[in-house]
Amino acid sequence: MDSRTGQQEPKVFSRWATYAARTLGSAKAFVLALGIVLVWALSAPVFRFNDTWQLIINTGTTIVTFLMVILVQHTQNRDSAAIQLKLDEMIRSTQGAHNALLDLGELGTEDLEKIRALYEALAQKARADTTEDLAAQGTPDIPLSVLEGSRQPQRHSPSSKLRNSRSIPG
Repeated sequence: MDSRTGQQEPKVFSRWATYAARTLGSAKAFVLALGIVLVWALSAPVFRFNDTWQLIINTGTTIVTFLMVILVQHTQNRDSAAIQLKLDEMIRSTQGAHNALLDLGELGTEDLEKIRALYEALAQKARADTTEDLAAQGTPDIPLSVLEGSRQPQRHSPSSKLRNSRSIPG
């Protein structure tokens, strides 16, 4: 299911896209593409370097590039979504982790920058506090005021069920 539109994604396209991305990203596909370019280049004298000869490679590469951009983007979106879900599950299942960090991809750039700055300050404190080694261990308190007003109303998604199912350690 596409998390942005809430619609079921065609499984056939998804499977085909994954297969095509793996196949077209292989060494064999590169050698094939190189061979096509070499045949095209060697055929130049036969066609006397005319416009049609140039048009053939320009049209072919433009079409292939256009299709590959869509294919790669689809595959990358699926991989990113899977990685994000795995990270969300790790946060959700780790005792002491901050559930407010779940689904950060839904926040705006400004809100992400606030959180990044907070973690950067925590990291600097941990590096500087080598004598007591307190900041480098444990789970420091993070004020949720950093996120105040930044969350939009939650849409129902598979990750929202996980967010609500986390048990609070007692």
